[in-house]
Amino acid sequence: MLRSLILFILSTRSRNIALRVCLARAALFKVKYPSMSSPAPQKVCLVSLGCPKNLVDSELMLGILKEAGAELVVKEEEADVLIVNTCGFIGDAKEESIDAILALAEFKKTGKCRRLIVTGCLSQRYKDDLAKSMPEVDCFIGTGEFHRIAEAIKEDFRERVLVGLPTFIHDYTTPRIVSTPGYSAYVKVAEGCSNHCSYCSIPSIRGEFRSRSEDSVVKEAEALAAQGIKEINLIAQDTTSFGKDRNASLESLLKRLVRVNGIEWIRLLYFYPGRITDGLISIMKNEEKVLSYIDLPLQHISPPVLKAMNRQYTRAGVEKLIEKLRGELDGVTLRTSLIVGFPGEKAKDFEELLSFVESARFDRLGVFMYSREEGTPAYSMKGQVPRKTKAGRMDALMSVQREISLESNRALIGKPVKVLVEGRAEYGLKGRAQSQAPDVDGAVYVKGMDAEAGDIIEVLVADAGDYDLYAGC
Repeated sequence: MLRSLILFILSTRSRNIALRVCLARAALFKVKYPSMSSPAPQKVCLVSLGCPKNLVDSELMLGILKEAGAELVVKEEEADVLIVNTCGFIGDAKEESIDAILALAEFKKTGKCRRLIVTGCLSQRYKDDLAKSMPEVDCFIGTGEFHRIAEAIKEDFRERVLVGLPTFIHDYTTPRIVSTPGYSAYVKVAEGCSNHCSYCSIPSIRGEFRSRSEDSVVKEAEALAAQGIKEINLIAQDTTSFGKDRNASLESLLKRLVRVNGIEWIRLLYFYPGRITDGLISIMKNEEKVLSYIDLPLQHISPPVLKAMNRQYTRAGVEKLIEKLRGELDGVTLRTSLIVGFPGEKAKDFEELLSFVESARFDRLGVFMYSREEGTPAYSMKGQVPRKTKAGRMDALMSVQREISLESNRALIGKPVKVLVEGRAEYGLKGRAQSQAPDVDGAVYVKGMDAEAGDIIEVLVADAGDYDLYAGC
């Protein structure tokens, strides 16, 4: 299947792709990695695709390369070595990754590039197909081997496929270059997943769930704070499971993180419904630094679909949880993501999902069409839903959510909100409220005030759009 996708993309090479270059200031720790054998530093350019968890891996690779003596550049045409850190989670992400690989391969013909390396989820998942179909790639590195990147960029490195069972997890001593703005960073607290949802390939790509130690996370947060980071966003495939494999807990980690001087906002991303404890709610309620922002990917709510997805909760349980969160946490922001068109999803299942969205009134919501992924139990399930039906259901959900989001934002008019300033825009200042996570939510545009990027200011909301807020002094 992947080879067919590669051949299809090869036939449509005129398409352009936006590649985000992951490169910024250094955040290096004292760990030594193999140095370059070349007399002059090799120039390396890395392109990062996919989710924030993948971005952290890219930042770690950049740190390792810098520590090993490589020169990091942002222009592909200047690089001796090109690296693309791929996503291989769903169909669209795979296509984007293949496009990126083929686009970078052109620089082996037209630029200085002598070595092209493909890392990340696509390599982990499709190493054999990729190795056969892409002779222009010099090395494929999986999700558990990226810490060997300094070895792999050497021209005399002969292993073409570095893909094994993912067991590696970084710690605070691993070099890292933070590519996000200087006031905000992601902190990956765990790797892998053990939930085994029937549609998801993450356990086979990233391995079973494994937490970092509390000490490692806290020391990384301290190092980030020392560089001026004010907001840390804790991420994992299932953040609420942190510590379960280490006789620790997310609650105990948060109690230590709130004591880190310089960190002002701590945001938690990716909760699993049945694992939000009273203790966690209490910390969010009583600790000002821990934002009342809950990203709760539900995927669906109809019982037959939840059962087929292997999701361990019910609509009644979720509704009770939402009521509790809104009752306990003043001004809580609730975000979810949903999948439409899962195999066997009937019209009545979708209608139940639609009615749930209308009644639950999430502040933020993302909708994805089910992507049929080989190697997952759902791939061979009966009742695959036509793409046209999926698209119609996605549009219907987003239409309802757009109205909910607008009403939710309008309810903030006249109220004060705290905003992390990101920079300047045509309207004035641009930033994010505590209720807005980086990359996925809207923004706040502030008129008539002066502040620097990284400042946290309080403003009054003057107007609201579907996703953005507008404020003045």
